[in-house]
Amino acid sequence: MVSEAPPFWWTKPDWRAYALWPVSRLYGLVAGVRMRRARRAAVPVPIICVGNFTVGGAGKTPTSIALARAAKARGLRPGFLSRGYGGSLDVITVVDPARHRARDVGDEPLLLAKEALTVISRRRIGGARRLVEEGVDLIIMDDGFQSARLVFDYALLVVDSRRGIGNGYLVPSGPVRAPLAEQMHQASSLLVIGDGNAADALIRQAARRGKPVNTALLATLDVSDLAGKAVMAWSGLADNEKFFRTVEGTGATLYATRSFADHHHLSEDEVEELLDHADAHDYTIVTTAKDSARLAGEHGRAAELRERSRVIEVEIRFDDPRAPDKIIDAALASARKRRLQEKKTG
Repeated sequence: MVSEAPPFWWTKPDWRAYALWPVSRLYGLVAGVRMRRARRAAVPVPIICVGNFTVGGAGKTPTSIALARAAKARGLRPGFLSRGYGGSLDVITVVDPARHRARDVGDEPLLLAKEALTVISRRRIGGARRLVEEGVDLIIMDDGFQSARLVFDYALLVVDSRRGIGNGYLVPSGPVRAPLAEQMHQASSLLVIGDGNAADALIRQAARRGKPVNTALLATLDVSDLAGKAVMAWSGLADNEKFFRTVEGTGATLYATRSFADHHHLSEDEVEELLDHADAHDYTIVTTAKDSARLAGEHGRAAELRERSRVIEVEIRFDDPRAPDKIIDAALASARKRRLQEKKTG
């Protein structure tokens, strides 16, 4: 799977997309067959998969956190399952934010582990079984919709309303991970985040297939202190421009930006440049929680950058406040039905 999305994926198709189309066609045939014919293993607790149609972030992690908070408010004990992308550990691991670093387990699992028990595993079935052993009664899987060999009780596909599915082409001509029809068929519902219109075509397709569509906004928390300040923003995300727009929405004056690849670990020279540029212009440094997590446990100037970088926290706010509970209810009902069927056939 391609991990970094080239800019031409998010614009009108051009010669690059057309030139790669034969490869995309083959990729799509293989990806579609794998999704249709996948032999999936089941575990005795409900699984909600939070995924997206495309390569790159759309808001899966804050959505997963919102679902976990809703589950905890109901007295459930949720647990997160992640592949641990960006980390070096290749064994099933219960993430400990006090001990692990992003280089070990990945940046997103460190954020998830602050909310609920989190396990990383390259083979998600092993990670799911470990979560069951640890006593969770609801598994929330961050990504893996197209590839995980697990039975999902609910598959929520998250879409960024400004980016949509980019040029609509399959990898490598575009960002789409598998044939859209197959993805839509296996999805339980969509969550469209933001106030753009790039996802309108997807919403219409979902409506024709009877798939529910929820909407939400990504809201910033406690940013009043940034109003009027001169800031420099840095981030290593799938969509850095989205973060920079968020910074501008705080009322700060964005004078400088630094963009890095998703999950990027800063080099010493990059850390030096960020700090020196901010000092030369007296800028307040701002970044994301995910980027800050990658600096946790570092020393020297990297530790200084983490200390000086003001983290802009965000959370998902559903237009329908009952949406998370409805998703959880549907997953619980689906799991009960699945277990009854397993007893009948087993």
